[in-house]
Amino acid sequence: MSKIYADTIETENPNVDITLGAAGDAVLIPSGATLKTNKIADAGGNNLFTSDGSGTLTVNSAFGGGRTLLATNTFTNQASSSFTTLIDSTYDVYCFRFIDINPITDAAEFQFQVDDDAGNNGYNDFNITSSAFQAWHAEDNSNHDFSYQTDMDLAQSTSYQNLTRNPGNDADQSSGGELYLFNPSSTLYVKNFYARTQIAYYTDLVFSIFIGGYINTKTAINAINFKSASGNTNGIIKMYGISKS
Repeated sequence: MSKIYADTIETENPNVDITLGAAGDAVLIPSGATLKTNKIADAGGNNLFTSDGSGTLTVNSAFGGGRTLLATNTFTNQASSSFTTLIDSTYDVYCFRFIDINPITDAAEFQFQVDDDAGNNGYNDFNITSSAFQAWHAEDNSNHDFSYQTDMDLAQSTSYQNLTRNPGNDADQSSGGELYLFNPSSTLYVKNFYARTQIAYYTDLVFSIFIGGYINTKTAINAINFKSASGNTNGIIKMYGISKS
């Protein structure tokens, strides 16, 4: 097979594809080179991955379980952070990732509650039942523990669900983790959730929290609110939709 060496190959028509190599050939990208494209399709023209040019991907639904970044909330010294759109029947599972959650008030718990009217009803209409356990270890290796946490669970309560344990507000202290909300748009079943969070405790301990439960309603949920139990908060929360399998 002949070879053509060129820095750039283009067509006059942006809708015309360029074929590199014949059937059975290996098309190699040299080490250090970068292949840039916003779309990858199969031989039949069916989309596999599409990027918006900023790193947000739309993935073919045949890859069940693929995540799509739907929204990012970045906040500084803010009372709460809400997602009031894009929670609908498009996805069966929604994932919320918490990044560098830093409370203004020392030891103020990070929490969530939900609503069915884009937050207009307030976040106190639905009962949560949950359970929680934790593991912790002292920074100086002086102590550790693993136990069920009755003060973090809820029993048919409209209170906010705690996601952390006494997070520190030092400049270098923060919490991180994920919350999964299952089928919030269902009108047949309760809304199950679970969360896993990692906390830099206010007295220099490391805490790992495991929480699971359900929002006891068949009403479709379309909004969620996060806040600290006291005072304002800094941080980033990303909402993802997980494609239906």
